[in-house]
Amino acid sequence: MRTGVVIKSTGSWYSVRMADGEVVECRMKGKFRMKGIKTTNPVAVGDVVDVEEKPDGAVIAAIRDRKNYIIRRATNLSKQAHIIAANVDVAMLVVTVRHPETSTVFIDRFLASAEAYRIPAVLVFNKVDLYDEEDTLLMRALEQVYRGVGYECVETSAETGEGVERVRELMRGQVTVLSGLSGVGKSSLVNRVEPGLRLKVAEISDAHDTGRHTTTFAEMFPLSFGGYIVDTPGIRAFGLVGMERGEISHYFPEIFKCAEGCRYNNCTHIHEPGCAVIAAVEAGEISESRYFSYTNLLEEGDGKYRKPDY
Repeated sequence: MRTGVVIKSTGSWYSVRMADGEVVECRMKGKFRMKGIKTTNPVAVGDVVDVEEKPDGAVIAAIRDRKNYIIRRATNLSKQAHIIAANVDVAMLVVTVRHPETSTVFIDRFLASAEAYRIPAVLVFNKVDLYDEEDTLLMRALEQVYRGVGYECVETSAETGEGVERVRELMRGQVTVLSGLSGVGKSSLVNRVEPGLRLKVAEISDAHDTGRHTTTFAEMFPLSFGGYIVDTPGIRAFGLVGMERGEISHYFPEIFKCAEGCRYNNCTHIHEPGCAVIAAVEAGEISESRYFSYTNLLEEGDGKYRKPDY
């Protein structure tokens, strides 16, 4: 029996990198393939697994406890979620204010989900070389909001190389999940960060995301300067799973902190008298866009998408 890390999954076969660097192709042991598992993929990229090598091929015999994981909603109604990656150190979102525009609602869902799974998050504002003065002012205003909450923001250009060294520093020695909507330049940025890797990133456009891409699996790649990058095509559903209605405010740090001053312990920060959060929004101490994203998530947090039992 040997132990390794899952670096690629195709749903039925798994590539596992052993401690000595050998990559072994494995199947999943039938006994625990579906038993007690409420996700579409019980084994995910980043999982530490025990591998049993037999004459007819290697099998994954056990999954070690995860320190964290990222999940998204599964379209398969018989399951609750799809695990994107496990044992992640950094969740990095590539965003653009133009060409195309990444909405603050999407950004906030990403950040809230990272908070829910206790994963440090970084925002990478890409394509800065294309921005005019108005675009730059908008980007700086967004950076002010998110830095004020406590998130690192990095300005980059995959075209000129601006900010790429800082991205490398943040990735060095870490397992980094990289995400972004179609068109934000994620694949170009990856090729700048790690020349020669040349990931074929099958990103999804808003117009064509109809659930056909649920069989697109994450893959983990080693970085020459230390660490791994997890490529996650089709991660648009990030932030829509595993949030109980009463917990959502916990995933917005500034709202959670401000809520200590609310009159009622179970305040939803929507309509209650004596709500410190509403007062802070009205006073400009909490961003209106962040508060809007919170209320947007609250409307969906009816318990339908509960945290899976792993």
